[in-house]
Amino acid sequence: MTAKIFRNAFLIGFTVLLACILLFFFIMYSNYQAQAYDILEVEAEHIAEGMQICGGEEYLAAMQSDERITWIAPDGAVIFDTETDAESLENHADREEVKRAFEYGEGESSRYSSTLLQKTMYSAQKLSDGSVLRISISRATAGVLLVGMIQPILVVLIVALILSGVLAKSLSRRIVRPLNELDLEHPLENDAYEELAPLLGRINRQHRQIDEQMGELQRQQTEFSQITGSMREGLVLLDEKERVLSINPAAEKLFGADASCIGQDFLTIDRSHDVSLAIQDAMEEGHSEARVERGGRIWQFDVSRIGAAVGAVLLAFDITERETAEQTRREFTANVSHELKTPLQGIIGSAELLENGMVKQEDVPRFIGHIRKEAQRLVTLIGDIIRLSQLDEGDVMPRETVDLLQLTQEAADDLKTAAAEKKVSVTVDGKTACLDGVRRLLYEVIYNLCDNAIKYNVEGGSVKMTVGEQDGKAVVSVSDTGIGIAPEHQERIFERFYRVDKSHSKASGGTGLGLSIVHEMVGRNFGTISVRSTVGEGSCFTVTFPSFGSGEEGDPDA
Repeated sequence: MTAKIFRNAFLIGFTVLLACILLFFFIMYSNYQAQAYDILEVEAEHIAEGMQICGGEEYLAAMQSDERITWIAPDGAVIFDTETDAESLENHADREEVKRAFEYGEGESSRYSSTLLQKTMYSAQKLSDGSVLRISISRATAGVLLVGMIQPILVVLIVALILSGVLAKSLSRRIVRPLNELDLEHPLENDAYEELAPLLGRINRQHRQIDEQMGELQRQQTEFSQITGSMREGLVLLDEKERVLSINPAAEKLFGADASCIGQDFLTIDRSHDVSLAIQDAMEEGHSEARVERGGRIWQFDVSRIGAAVGAVLLAFDITERETAEQTRREFTANVSHELKTPLQGIIGSAELLENGMVKQEDVPRFIGHIRKEAQRLVTLIGDIIRLSQLDEGDVMPRETVDLLQLTQEAADDLKTAAAEKKVSVTVDGKTACLDGVRRLLYEVIYNLCDNAIKYNVEGGSVKMTVGEQDGKAVVSVSDTGIGIAPEHQERIFERFYRVDKSHSKASGGTGLGLSIVHEMVGRNFGTISVRSTVGEGSCFTVTFPSFGSGEEGDPDA
């Protein structure tokens, strides 16, 4: 802006100065021309008086003058001329100044030379005898005079240009300085030009509008950030060129990116062919899905187009638990079918043999015993399945304060007969440990662990149950001197229908659901269960619960 003001001020100053010089020159030239006509007129009067006193032609011939003097008869013929022979001159009756003199008594005119370098000025005056006396003088034209004065004019122009530049620079700075010092953050507090008041008022109103809009945008951005930041699902917004517009923390963690990826192509954070294809399909068809495995987790990507190809929204869902649950359900269904089918086939086979009379009389009790055994196993299996189903439903059960030492002793007393049959000794040791839990579930946990320790023990072995507190938590451990569990099986023994030794498990009447039920019951009481085992030496199951008043109860499914 300063340069523009400087340029305009400089041009205006220079133009005005040049116009003044030219105007002054032409005024002076016009003045000079008027004075010349006055001089010619005065001289004409003096010569006319002299001609009347001294005689016409003799007086003119005797005169010494720089002007050209011509005496013209009433008919226009030249009587005398100081520069040319009168007889050789043509008739002057048609000359402008002569015609005016004949008509008005005096006349003036001027004519340029053929080269336009000279201008001849004429002044004619009518004498008393009817003739006309004309005096003329030649002078340089205005153009010639201007060319002659070109050097001083150039000097003046150069000085004027310098002065104009200095003044224009100073003026532009003085004009712009108040504008540069305007406080646009507080427009109404400026003491500047009055002409700027409407503009400053409008800027102030726009400031208020912008502040309101920015506040609203900030509020919306904060809400959007809080919502997307708390989402467990990954969210990525893309423009029509598949550049990242926004990405939430869950998506950053999933793709191993950060906020610096905003504005970059999506391929810079993920080069998965399935995801790229899903984005392209969504841009063309409006919606697409893809399933990708990352870091041992299964993710479902839902991509939806925004408007008419304005961009796309990518949502990433962790469906690992759902897929695992679905797989577990399928496996559970298959296992249940298989486990139910096995005893039923045994029952049907024995029944058919009995029905067809293919069994000897002395073997009938054995076959009937087999049918009873398989039927009992079937009932036990169905009971365990129902128990697991009830635990999976997560129905609320009454809770109370439970003494684990007392509960452990009850379970040991109830299993004395089974232990005696296996010649296994069962001991309970420890101190009182109370917790807030479901008494029936806690009893079943301890009972099942002790029952398993007896079933899978060696003849003459021992089972030791210990109750106590550790790090503010109630702990129950059941250790035995049984067959033990190999390390490769220890992580899977809590899975449904998983058996370490299928033949031994079936021989002991196991269904493969006991430890799975124990695991679910422990979870319902906010506890954890772990196992330590050595093949041929025995196993030790340790169950840990939040003790009474510890405040660590939480989600039983956690």
